[in-house]
Amino acid sequence: MPQTFDALAVRAWCGLALDALGRAREEIDAINVYPVADGDTGTNLYLTLESAATAVEAVFAGHEAGGGGNPGRPTLADAVRAMAHGALIGARGNSGTILAQLLRGMAQ
Repeated sequence: MPQTFDALAVRAWCGLALDALGRAREEIDAINVYPVADGDTGTNLYLTLESAATAVEAVFAGHEAGGGGNPGRPTLADAVRAMAHGALIGARGNSGTILAQLLRGMAQ
């Protein structure tokens, strides 16, 4: 069955990725030894993606409130731009900045 890549898929991916990082963040923190053994890579990735997911939820809330040209649902472009911008604004550490840049590439 064909799947649609749309704003709802972006929203779902953010939620699933955030859940997965939440489960793995301590393990990722524990293996974080290079270049500095500060043990925060998993936490930084989680917090960066949390900011991205929050931005996606905000764009959905704005459309549900009647904003935008399609009340109730943002476009795919709206959702991926919000995801990338939210990640950039909330980026933590080098790993968060790298993740934000990957999401920016997706948005482009």
